[in-house]
Amino acid sequence: MGKKSRIKHRSTATVETAPDAVGPRQPCPCGSGRRYKACHGSGDSSSPYVARPFDGLAAESDLVALREFVPAATAPLRLREPHERSVQVCSLLPGAAPAMVRDDGSVWLGLQVQHGYGDPSRDLGAVLLEALEAEPGSLVSLTSPPGEGPRLEDLVVDEPLEITVHDGFDYWVADVEDPDGTMAGALAQANEAAAPTQRMTSAAAAYWTRMGEREYLRWVLPHPEDAVLDALARMHVLGDESLVEGDRLIGMFRAHGLVVPVWDLPRGTGPDAVDERLGAVAARLEELLADPSPLTSEERSARSGLASRQLTIR
Repeated sequence: MGKKSRIKHRSTATVETAPDAVGPRQPCPCGSGRRYKACHGSGDSSSPYVARPFDGLAAESDLVALREFVPAATAPLRLREPHERSVQVCSLLPGAAPAMVRDDGSVWLGLQVQHGYGDPSRDLGAVLLEALEAEPGSLVSLTSPPGEGPRLEDLVVDEPLEITVHDGFDYWVADVEDPDGTMAGALAQANEAAAPTQRMTSAAAAYWTRMGEREYLRWVLPHPEDAVLDALARMHVLGDESLVEGDRLIGMFRAHGLVVPVWDLPRGTGPDAVDERLGAVAARLEELLADPSPLTSEERSARSGLASRQLTIR
């Protein structure tokens, strides 16, 4: 797989000084690209690391998906009073910009950005506030830790996102003239790099994608990791984990405190065939998540195997 590069302040947001899985010389989980010991593990970071920045939001899993691996998607956001502006969250903006104010005054808020200050929700809050004050036609950046202030959930209405997944990035310039074709050339290159992706309708935050000749399903689950591993282990032993004939649950990765299991699908499967079965798998998973009984020896073995298959690429 290739890598794609509530009104209520959450004073209880999960803050971790040193996640157990991160060594001092490993990359900081905030996404800065620096080693942990030189970033949020330095002991003097001005911005605390929040392990699950979108915790409690109805759109948590989809926000994680759009931030981590969905190439081209948009969704409207409703602002809390007293703000009255049209705001759209985008998986990616031109140049990985944090935000842009369109000529009509509407705000586009980017999720896939180059900065990482420990709490993406606080970063988004700071960028959104600045964008609301910026002039039309402006780009908004974030070049230093934002400090204290409202987080995303303090500024927007807490509700599920109405997501539109696009075939490419043409929506960037849908209302912009391009007389010399400059933007068209740049768009063609960006579109070529965007893996075809489709959001499933039968389960929340599940996305089919095709990368080259390979197809995958990535499913962002909002449940605690231990509970997910237990439930998936039970499903494996029962033979209930399959989405289509010939598929394989190849492992998982972690993103912003959530677990993302990944299925490798047979060539030519397509999104519709996956969607037909996914609803039943999701319902079965919910049943098993509620099972309080201890794992059997066979289930423990299956759990250990799944936990060891940690994917390091998106």
